[in-house]
Amino acid sequence: MADAELRPDIRAAKDRMSRRRGARREIRNLAEHLWEGERVSHLVGGMYGPGTGLVALTDRRLMFLRDGWASQTTENFPFEKISSVQWSSGMLVGKIIVFTPGNKTAITQVRRPDGKAVVDALNNIMTRGPARPQPRHVRPPVPDPLPRAEPLPPVEHPGEAAGTSLAMLRTLRDRGVLRPPEFAEFVQRL
Repeated sequence: MADAELRPDIRAAKDRMSRRRGARREIRNLAEHLWEGERVSHLVGGMYGPGTGLVALTDRRLMFLRDGWASQTTENFPFEKISSVQWSSGMLVGKIIVFTPGNKTAITQVRRPDGKAVVDALNNIMTRGPARPQPRHVRPPVPDPLPRAEPLPPVEHPGEAAGTSLAMLRTLRDRGVLRPPEFAEFVQRL
């Protein structure tokens, strides 16, 4: 299959690869492994398990594809299953380590500039996450203002203080300033 026959997204990702050796067959057959409407953003060659293959970053997942003469291997890492991704490298090659719940997968012999670009793009996707509606901030309802109490008459005789206090509490209760349980509590204290 010539480059002209590749899908535009696969061709663009292929053109950005620094090295294609060992992954040409996988690039030619990649479209057969993609889900409907899925778009490829990055490609890089690497080793996973016993064979050399292709790492593809799409808009939905990270995928490893090995399309050999005798066998075929496809490993999918949907974004929602990836907990983190790590890049470590030497001078020319490195490895992509993908962490999923209960699993750690290493794709080795990845060319340095391509591998770093894939990991950076995947980290951006994971950081951004799926679009979520922003919560609407609702202010709590403002309570109605309490009615203003009229000033109470001054107590003229100290002996009348208890009676005046009870009258004052009744007035506050009748005006809605004190609730019945609060009124009962104050009466008990007197």
